[in-house]
Amino acid sequence: MKSFKEKLTQHQYDLRKTGIDILQVNVGKLCNLTCSHCHVEAGPSKVKENMDLRTAQAIVRLMDEFHPKTLDLTGGAPEMNPHFRYLVHQAHQRAIHIIDRCNLTILFEQGMQDLGDFLAQHQVEVIASLPCYTQDNVDQQRGRGVFGKSIEALQELNRLGYGQSNSGLVLNLVYNPVGAHLPPAQEKLQQDYKQRLSDDFGIVFNKLYTITNMPITRYAKFLKTFNQLESYCELLVNSFNPGTLDGLMCRNTLSIGWDGKLFDCDFNQMLGMGMRKDHELTVFDVTKKDLESWQVLTANHCFGCTAGTGSSCQGTLQ
Repeated sequence: MKSFKEKLTQHQYDLRKTGIDILQVNVGKLCNLTCSHCHVEAGPSKVKENMDLRTAQAIVRLMDEFHPKTLDLTGGAPEMNPHFRYLVHQAHQRAIHIIDRCNLTILFEQGMQDLGDFLAQHQVEVIASLPCYTQDNVDQQRGRGVFGKSIEALQELNRLGYGQSNSGLVLNLVYNPVGAHLPPAQEKLQQDYKQRLSDDFGIVFNKLYTITNMPITRYAKFLKTFNQLESYCELLVNSFNPGTLDGLMCRNTLSIGWDGKLFDCDFNQMLGMGMRKDHELTVFDVTKKDLESWQVLTANHCFGCTAGTGSSCQGTLQ
């Protein structure tokens, strides 16, 4: 079995960054949920793995240094970080597009009663995880009662204008497979989601993104429990598609950890595969010159992004 690096060599592909259009910031692993597919291994106990103000201020410096088009905030539940709103406000002042990767149930946590209004006021795009449009599948992956709260949250976002025509408030959903298989065709599944959510709950949204589950951290343990890890990894390798390479998110994204360390992508971050020159790069000292023509660090988990029609934080690549 060829390694991912050998696959790149076979296809004479030099995987380098083309620039930094997106700052994707993991503000911490603290979350109100504990999902089986979560590659971040987030949960309610991860209180200490949470970004501090000094690091958040350094990210604002990067906004002025790199002039990114998008600030992509993720977690954990990013909204649980005390500096989440500071980062949103600073990006909004600079006319940077903002994404909040929201688990939906966070809208009902204590102290979050005004969260929907805050997001709408700052024109934050909400990308919400909803692994299925049926209760059994969602609760199986994310915990009992999560589906019902997710539906309530989507209805509340709709009332605020999210997903509505001409509102300017974008609501996108994310599908992750429950089982050890690749996502189905994104366009067809999007049609199914729109039909079912509209018919059953009166919910509207903009787009559905299908994302392949990465066989790392918590999800790898989950697969191993059911003796599916090896076969799933083989599926990803055998489904390698060179046509996805140009669209890989690592080419135009800088991934930032809660402690300020830098990575080529969110998955590298979870595996501790940091960006280095003669030293470890962090938000406190990195410059644009440091990342010119930067060669992306890869490993075999990268097959997850290049399998089938490809997978990125904004869905399929083909």
